[in-house]
Amino acid sequence: MTTWPVEKLVCQLAIPSIIIMLVSAMYNTADTFFVGALGTSATAAVGISFSFMAIIQALGFFFGHGSGNYISRALGAQNNADAGKMAATGFFTAFGAGCLIAVGGTIFLIPLARLLGATDTILPHALPYLRFILLGTPFMISSLMLNNLLRFQGNAFWGMIGMISGAVLNIGLDPLFIYVLGMGVAGASLATMISQMVSCVLLLIVSCTAGDNVRIRFRNFSPGFRLYREIIRGGTPSLLRQGLNSLAVIFLNHAAGAYGDGVIAAIAIVNRLVLISSAALLGLGQGFQPVCGFNYGAKHYDRVKRAFWFCMKLTTVLLSLAAIFCFVFAPRIIAFFRKDDAQVIAVGALALRLQCFSFPFIGWIVLHNMMLQTIGKTIPASVLAAARQGLFLIPLLLILPPLMGVLGIQLCAPLSDICTFVLAIPLGLHALREMK
Repeated sequence: MTTWPVEKLVCQLAIPSIIIMLVSAMYNTADTFFVGALGTSATAAVGISFSFMAIIQALGFFFGHGSGNYISRALGAQNNADAGKMAATGFFTAFGAGCLIAVGGTIFLIPLARLLGATDTILPHALPYLRFILLGTPFMISSLMLNNLLRFQGNAFWGMIGMISGAVLNIGLDPLFIYVLGMGVAGASLATMISQMVSCVLLLIVSCTAGDNVRIRFRNFSPGFRLYREIIRGGTPSLLRQGLNSLAVIFLNHAAGAYGDGVIAAIAIVNRLVLISSAALLGLGQGFQPVCGFNYGAKHYDRVKRAFWFCMKLTTVLLSLAAIFCFVFAPRIIAFFRKDDAQVIAVGALALRLQCFSFPFIGWIVLHNMMLQTIGKTIPASVLAAARQGLFLIPLLLILPPLMGVLGIQLCAPLSDICTFVLAIPLGLHALREMK
């Protein structure tokens, strides 16, 4: 970690991470694709549930990044015993938090669906979908936490194996449960729940047995102020970023709901496509994070900066190519999910094309956020993590749709990205200048 060329290290760690991020995106996109044949309201039901799954993802990344950032620095400083305590504390706390959410969400299922943006026509589809997602919540949070824990140790390959196994199972079970067994929307969420449980078990086995991973053992579970403070420090930017993303999607669903289920379905499809398009960026950034953490802990600041600029150049090129592709083929891409609904295709194609204008700027935002978070700059990392959704997207959703209608909804996301890019410039450059 501290001697190999950083370009080679980042690429070696990034390839499994990119695959993992693509797999995570496929979990959500597979449900959208297979449910699409059941109608626009069913597609919209999966879309409004996406905001709840974003909350689950936020907590998984909170515990994973909070524990993993600390562990990477501890391993860089050769403090293996403390790393083991953090791994056990992070995992068992994450699973317990998932159990609490599952119980509370099941009790208040209907109010939860309404809060997420379900209309009267969407609600009958949203309830069965959310029910199984809630049952799988402890395993979803824990699998995301374990995946990040492995990645921060430089063992992203093992995380990739666990995530791919679950994704392949999910894609296979979706048509079986939805069409063959006639379970409809509930079948899609049941497939997701089972696949996430399998991923969690596989990742836990790998963490406890394979290679030189930090072992997760209950005897190392050490709940206390010091470790929880480190989890909060390292994980808060992720929680803000993902949590506010969920809140923004809820606002987006309510704003789109005023114009019908077709607009909700179109925006939901675009959100999935943006997630897939940015998977390579997120994977590359996650390959950069352990390199950043180890070398920052070892005070090799020149290697941190060299790895950062390598990732920045590469992501800018990749996202620019993705923007061109999505802009040219936008109607065909949206029609792949809902080919029989002209409104969904028209609204979704324009939203996707507008989003393409901000694609090249996203790399700067995400990589600076990941660097600030990994080196322990909690306040600027949290500000940048909260900026896109909290400072810009949600206020724009309150302003533009009443003034511009559906076009206002379509403009909110790309405008938020551009504003966040402007904010990220001074925050990121200041942190880089401090590394001397």
